Amino acid sequence: MEININCDLGEKSKHHSNINDPKLLQIVNSANIACGYHAGDEETMNNTILISKANGVSIGAHPSFNDPENFGRKRLNLSKNEIEKLIKDQYEILQIIAEKHGESVTHMKPHGALNNMACEDINLATILANVIYNLNKDLIYLVPTGSKMEKAAKKLNMKIACEIFADRNYEDDGNLVSRSKANALITDPHVAKKHVLFMVKNQTINCYSGKQIPCEIDSVCIHGDNKSSLNTAQTIRENLLSNDLSLKSLNQMKKFN
Repeated sequence: MEININCDLGEKSKHHSNINDPKLLQIVNSANIACGYHAGDEETMNNTILISKANGVSIGAHPSFNDPENFGRKRLNLSKNEIEKLIKDQYEILQIIAEKHGESVTHMKPHGALNNMACEDINLATILANVIYNLNKDLIYLVPTGSKMEKAAKKLNMKIACEIFADRNYEDDGNLVSRSKANALITDPHVAKKHVLFMVKNQTINCYSGKQIPCEIDSVCIHGDNKSSLNTAQTIRENLLSNDLSLKSLNQMKKFN
């Protein structure tokens, strides 16, 4: 069975250090790179792409609301045209830099509040799916499994990779526990590895309450902005490999080839 490990990277800002990025890029298979709107800049995009290329890590755009003050985690209500422009502009920023290094953006994953809102709102999810599909029909769309984003993308027959979160707990509706709650994060790498392996092997979301929701899982997300990210990523990688799972970058998975 194939599985992918992805990570949000290149997110250097006043909120977050990217000091662990080079080490994380030796562990993960696909990088979701900040495009400058919630974090990152041209230098971090260049560096992240170069290190990704050296490690055989596939490159993805990680577009967000243009809100660096809140790290893209504040919910904003924008028009359809504003959302479309956000996605197009950030994709093009990263693609231009990638091309300078002989690389290409092969997947897309929205960030923060934009992603959370689209998980719940089918209208926003449909706007995102349409703009991404029209940008490049070969882009792999990385979406939270069981979300409105997955439903909207399936209607367009997009290339969809469904992800779970290694270091986050789930509510009974399949959405992530809000970061405002004490039980939102999983910070113990050993708890995270069991959490991930159970979900991947059983193709279910393992909710905090113990409820299990059947789903599709192609990828495991490790957040790069947690204190335990590096240890968690390494522990999860080793555990997946030791349980006979094959780790692949998104664009190398059989599902997309």
